[in-house]
Amino acid sequence: MNCFELHHMTFAPTQTAILNDINLDIPWGIDLTIAGHSGSGKSTLLRLLATLLTPTNGTILYNGKAQADYDPIAYRREVSYCAQQPALFGATVADDLRFPFMIRNTEMPREQAEAALESVDLAKSMLDAPTQNLSGGERQRVALLRHLFFPPKVLLLDEVTTGLDPDTKTIIHELLNRQNEKGITLVRVTHDEGELQTAKNLMTLVAGQFEEVAKV
Repeated sequence: MNCFELHHMTFAPTQTAILNDINLDIPWGIDLTIAGHSGSGKSTLLRLLATLLTPTNGTILYNGKAQADYDPIAYRREVSYCAQQPALFGATVADDLRFPFMIRNTEMPREQAEAALESVDLAKSMLDAPTQNLSGGERQRVALLRHLFFPPKVLLLDEVTTGLDPDTKTIIHELLNRQNEKGITLVRVTHDEGELQTAKNLMTLVAGQFEEVAKV
């Protein structure tokens, strides 16, 4: 059974379809990169997989069941969406990282949070730093850590390294590779040429349809 199956899936909020008659199987455990220019539909596809949008026609199955058959909260604990410009919910880094613990009515061990920060080359003292003072790369790393305290089965990654410096990109890629090695399915979208060169499995979206498949 696949992680996702898209059957004749179309998304057309206006008369012009953004995604048109997509048929696609995404297996469990894959690290899949979806490439495409701005406007090709790649970010829209991720938002559809995340249930942030609903197909106009066709179906999306997750683990063999229609998305609509899942409880929304349960679905989003298994399928986690990471935005290019993530929102941070707390006044401090600790407040933000505490969020997934709060919704599960449990305490966040400070030592676990400090170790998580150090795993992505951030000082453990940053735990008390105001989130408004973080750089773009620091914000992205904190946001990704927030998703991983209670690891999902799937990470949907929307241009998460766009605009970041090369060292920060490397740190984030190493973090994501470790998650994939643990069995988490990754679906990334990007138009960064450097990332496309190192993609393990690559598909290309052009004008709402998959034009080529490589490395799969």
